[in-house]
Amino acid sequence: MTWAEMYPSSATVSDDLEEKETTSWTSQGRGGSALVITTGIATWVVSLIISNAAKLIIDENGETSWILRFIFTILGYTTVFLPCYVLIHLSQRHNLHTLGGCQWRLLRLILTGTTSEIVAETDITPTGRLSNTNVQTLYQKALSLFYCCAGLQVSYLLWGILQEKIMTREYTDGDKIERFTDSQFLVFVNRILAFLFSGIYLLLTHQNVHRTPLYKYSFCSVSNTLSSWCQYEALKFVSFPTQVLAKSAKVIPVMLMGKLVSRAQYKNYEYTTAVLISVGMTAFLLGSGGDKKGNNVTTVSGAVLLCGYLIFDSFTANWQSALFKEHKPSSIQMMCGVNLMSCLFTSASLIQQGGFFYSLSFAARHPIFIMDCLLTAISSASGQLFIFATISKFGPVVFTIIMTVRQGLSILLSCLLYQHHLSHMGILGVFIVFLAIFLRMYYAQQHRKRKLEASEISESKV
Repeated sequence: MTWAEMYPSSATVSDDLEEKETTSWTSQGRGGSALVITTGIATWVVSLIISNAAKLIIDENGETSWILRFIFTILGYTTVFLPCYVLIHLSQRHNLHTLGGCQWRLLRLILTGTTSEIVAETDITPTGRLSNTNVQTLYQKALSLFYCCAGLQVSYLLWGILQEKIMTREYTDGDKIERFTDSQFLVFVNRILAFLFSGIYLLLTHQNVHRTPLYKYSFCSVSNTLSSWCQYEALKFVSFPTQVLAKSAKVIPVMLMGKLVSRAQYKNYEYTTAVLISVGMTAFLLGSGGDKKGNNVTTVSGAVLLCGYLIFDSFTANWQSALFKEHKPSSIQMMCGVNLMSCLFTSASLIQQGGFFYSLSFAARHPIFIMDCLLTAISSASGQLFIFATISKFGPVVFTIIMTVRQGLSILLSCLLYQHHLSHMGILGVFIVFLAIFLRMYYAQQHRKRKLEASEISESKV
């Protein structure tokens, strides 16, 4: 035995330990991969069993068939969510994301939001707003405001019209007349185009270092896709004007949840405007009772779906707000990350349900449907970009005013194009709702001004 074999150097011992540690981590990684795959297969099998059992209980052609579709959608998301949860848990437990190699770099991106082991602390600016250091003239500001306002109005008015057309109108193929019924496919098309738009924007512009773990986008991604799904499904049971006004009344459940869960305190004007919105919604619903959509009227199913939309949408906003505070991504990074995860969830659900085959077959029979889908997705994706541009340049108040005007125009266009009947009471209800919204914005702005003035006075005294 040589001297080197009897008394190895410290460097050799260190290399041996590092090699053993790497081998141990690699074996743990292989075992973890097997567990993740097993979890995925088991989840898929269980979801198929539950789906078949649900079909025996719920009528696929009845009014409550949306419950069946909702169960299918949740099960499809679960087949992605559970294996990913196992993967993340194992990676954090065994530090697999610190290993070298392409697969571990991808894992590091999922867990840390970046492929680099060390993230620079520099290059961090306040996020959620695009930098705008150039001093603009009044004419340039007016032109920019007109551009943002026109972009938002055109994008979302077109999106609303096409959304109602796809979900409520009939497509003809010779003697065959049918309606498109797969809301999940529409959500998928919207999300994949929004992901491409935001991804291209990120490649062409300078952004802060991304530090948000990708898996954290999954929570608001699920709620975001479910809110959109509820929105599309609701159009099968309620009119588009009813849906728009229900969105305007989102402040009511938000205040109720804030009062019950967070013990939040609200101003008198907030309670007053919430009551006005409730009165306006009641008047609208009573005044639009004769508004028939074929044989469908405003039903309990439609009300439940609208409530689902409001709940999921509120969760999305709160979760994204928490991510902005904790990890400080830019708005476009948030848009890209959320839509990436949404593409994964919706594609898995569509594959499991056979939604791709149904939708593509429908598109082959009705080529105009392809154009409607593409225009809907383009208007939705471009609208999101206009939202970020408007908020970054003019703030949330101006954006809220523009979008409130858009909601009123959407109701008007829907009534004109699709012959929705509105009585005098219904028109009064719409007026009361929008009056309450503008009053709420006005008093909120006045409250902020008084608060700012009070803080300036206290600072001057000091």
